[in-house]
Amino acid sequence: MAIEEQKSEEAEETAAAFWSKTTAYDKWIGSLGVPVHRGYYVEDLRTVKVGWWKERQCNTAFMLLAGQEGMSEVRVSEIPPGESTVAWRMVLDEIVYVVEGRGLTSVWAEGGAKKTFEWQKHSLFVIPRGYHRQFSNARGSNPARLLHYNSLPLAMSLNPDADFYFKEPYVDLELIYGEKDGFYSEAKVVRRPGAEVHSSFWVGNFFPDMKAWDRLTPYKGRGAGGHAVWMRYPKSPLWNHMSVFPSRTYKKAHRHGPGTLIVIPTGEGYSFMWPEGKEKMQVPWHEASVFVPPNRWFHQHFNVGAAPARYLAFHCPRGPMGTSERVEDRAKDQIEYTAEDSIIRKTFESELGKRGITSQMPDQAYRDQKYEWKYAEEE
Repeated sequence: MAIEEQKSEEAEETAAAFWSKTTAYDKWIGSLGVPVHRGYYVEDLRTVKVGWWKERQCNTAFMLLAGQEGMSEVRVSEIPPGESTVAWRMVLDEIVYVVEGRGLTSVWAEGGAKKTFEWQKHSLFVIPRGYHRQFSNARGSNPARLLHYNSLPLAMSLNPDADFYFKEPYVDLELIYGEKDGFYSEAKVVRRPGAEVHSSFWVGNFFPDMKAWDRLTPYKGRGAGGHAVWMRYPKSPLWNHMSVFPSRTYKKAHRHGPGTLIVIPTGEGYSFMWPEGKEKMQVPWHEASVFVPPNRWFHQHFNVGAAPARYLAFHCPRGPMGTSERVEDRAKDQIEYTAEDSIIRKTFESELGKRGITSQMPDQAYRDQKYEWKYAEEE
């Protein structure tokens, strides 16, 4: 009878876990005692509330934004002035963006030499899977804040044991020790002749300043006369791209799968997000704002500032993203200016009017679907 009762309890626990909407990842971050921010966006990572994570020796906050949908982890860590985090490791790749401060990161395998590099505000780099890492704040007067992005929620949906991801000893030594030029050396461009979209990629593991990055190519497909840079990390499934577009213009609406994080390095504006046929949500942004468009929601970015705006996108692996990010069917996944809801233009011009400025969007763009902006580098 005792065995039958025990089996019954186990069966009930298994059934409850199956039907629960709380994931293993949710339970894990809930057990850490640090803030968890929910909703559709975080207005400013520089000021968002954080709490002490004793295990890592830094202040931390996790983001569970609507569009992450169990695909990506987004968290911010704050390192005290002149201090360092404890060394730790993870079996997944992680992209790090510097929100505030200057410092050092050391990366190494057990028994191997440390690879140490410096970072500053707006730096972007990857920590390869399986390696120890330690972050240090080089400033003695102000804390540093880092944004972290990885696929831990997706991984924990397959293996819910959190300890596995931080204690598994396997490491591929070739990832950093097999690089002839050094793992964190200058990124290199790889060009794809004849391809308009994503025609060139920058391949590397460290990008020094995404606010100042000027090696851009025209991105005609998304409108607004914008430019972009596409970034790949060798042997990693994670990737980034950054879009730069002029003052008083806006991009075409598009949609894709879940998990893509948008971070603002510089600029002032807002974005609309909406499921097809539903009401639009307006997300205000400026430097250090973040949001994640939910799965298959259209989203559209508007620059209402006096200078070009930049948004930096963090992408999860291609498989979970699906194929829509490639815009294979623009009629399905992108809305042209000629077909957009009239409220889009009215709201944009109203927001500009509040600031005493006017739109730089050409009227012809609203009449001619084939309209193309002129790019100085092509003249």
